[in-house]
This record gives sequence, C-alpha cells and structure tokens, in this order.
Amino acid sequence: MNKLNALLFVFLIFFTFYAEAQSSFHLIEKIFIGGDGGWDYLSVNEPNDKLYVSHSTCVEVIDIISHKKIGTIPDLKGVHGVIAVPGSGRGITTNGHSNTATIFDLKTLKVIAELPTGKNPDALLYDKFSNRVFIFNHSDVTATAINIVEAKVVGIVHIGGTALEAGVSDEQGTIFVNLEDTHEVVSFDAKSLVVKNKWKVAPGEEPTGLAIDRKNHRLFSVCHNGVMMVLDSDKGSVVAEVPIGKRVDGVVFDADLGVAISSNGEGTMTVVKEISPNEFKVTETVSTAVGARTIALNPKTHHVFVSTAQYGEIPAATTENPNPRPKILPGTFSVYEYGIK
Repeated sequence: MNKLNALLFVFLIFFTFYAEAQSSFHLIEKIFIGGDGGWDYLSVNEPNDKLYVSHSTCVEVIDIISHKKIGTIPDLKGVHGVIAVPGSGRGITTNGHSNTATIFDLKTLKVIAELPTGKNPDALLYDKFSNRVFIFNHSDVTATAINIVEAKVVGIVHIGGTALEAGVSDEQGTIFVNLEDTHEVVSFDAKSLVVKNKWKVAPGEEPTGLAIDRKNHRLFSVCHNGVMMVLDSDKGSVVAEVPIGKRVDGVVFDADLGVAISSNGEGTMTVVKEISPNEFKVTETVSTAVGARTIALNPKTHHVFVSTAQYGEIPAATTENPNPRPKILPGTFSVYEYGIK
C-alpha cells in the first residue's frame, strides 16, 4: 500500500468513525410543563410545528420551535391519546374515564363535539385511505371508526379478546392493532371494518406499541418481555426478534433514517436499524428518564419526544396494594426532545 492509499484508508476509517459518532441520539431540549397527574400518548402535528401531550385531565399544546407551552385543552376525563387530523383543521382525543372522544379546533383549541366510543378508549390513528379516525377501545376490545369532518361515529370493529393496544395503517386499506392478552397483531379492513387476520407475535408477549415500515411491509410490535418483534405485514410471519428495554409502551419508525425506536419506561430508548427488510440490529440504547414509556416522531427533523415526571419514594406494601408504585412528584412533568447531532 503506497502512502496515498494509506492516507485514504486512514481518512475513510476516521470518517466512518466520525459519522457513526455523530449519528447517535442526544437530548436536545427538556420542556418543563409542571402540573399534577399521569400521562400517556403524545403526537406531533408536523405542518404546524405543534406537539400535543396527554396529561391527566387535559392536553398540553407545545410549540416545538420555541419549546413553549402555548395552550391547553382542559376538562378531559382520563385522556389517553391525541392527534391532529390532516386537512380537517381538527384534532381528536380519547378519554378513558368517560368513554368518549373529543373533537377540537386546531387553531382555537375549542371543543367542537364529544362522541361516544367503546369502553376505555386508548390509542388512536388517522387513516388517509378511508379518511377515518380509528379509536382503539382497550377494555371492550373494539375499534370505533369516526368521520371527523362530520363529527360522527360511522362504524365499530369487534375484535374479541381483552386489552387492545396501539395500531397503525398501511394506507392501502388495512389497519393493524396489537392485542395484548393473546399476544397477537390483528388486521381489519379500513372500509368494511371486517377482521382479516390474527397473527401471533411469539416469542413476544403482551405487545403494546406498534409501528410500520410501509415501503418494506414490516410491522414493529414492542412487547413487555423486552423484545421488538418484526413481522411481514402481508403474511404475518415473524421476520426478526430484537432485544429492547423493559416496560416498553411505544415505538416509532423513521422511514428516512431506517430506524425503529422503542420508548422503554425503565428510562431508555432502543434504536433499531433496518439493515435490510430481513435484518435488524440494535445500534444504541439512549438514556432518557424513568417513566418515559410513550414516544412521538417529528419526521421533518427526525427528532423524537417522550414525556414523564420525577418519582419519589415507593410507599410501603399493603394487603390491598402489595406492589405499590413510586409516587409522582407534583409539578415535575416534562417533555424530553431527542435528536441526532
């Protein structure tokens, strides 16, 4: 090897190392919100640079450019999920304690309508193929289909089982959703509302969060036994099993970066690179904060957001509560933004 080739070789090694070092996720901003109570899902409205964060009995609205809280949607009973619906000028929440969905104006944040759902509405999504919002009712295992422009319920999907979790759309007419108790991914038709398939995610157990790679027809189902199960969205076959953190609840897929990121309540995010449609590799484990179990992606900036609060001491166990959880410290609720530097 001559000197020029040797120098080029050293440069390539350095450049590869530097690029890999720069590709890791770092904390960009901690957005303090405060207040009391628990939290669940959060979502990004990319065109308007807004972040919607469920928090106890309200939705906190954050400007993701200034990182400032700019509004609140109050008086929501046990809010779980919230999304903005493209082209409608409206958003919608799921309210687990009142078994309702609240439609609101994206500009004024004023309530437009409140619709009945199934029992304990939890996760939700917008499907542009059918132009419907689908709400996944955790406890009676149904999905409520909503026309948000007309503000009315247009159908119900009866899935069966117990403990319905998060779903995704392939944007070609099929909706997929995790069924926690039977360790399955269920698919149904977005227009006819007929159940199509039920696929096991074994050895995954109790799947919660779900993401999709529409280009390569891959589903990412994250499970409570510490694995991300990758399935073929056409056949339902398991393609890969990838280790992730504990107490997972959410996952997103960044199509441009080719990575799936799970949010683990233990206080980590697991970044999984799609090497090919049949090969997946953990590239890093990012420290976040305990309780940060749900996640939202801004595909424009490739930043992700998680929310949590600080915890205090664990109360003493009692007969009524043998496994007590640590107390949430009042006034510590915050959103954490991570990105690649």
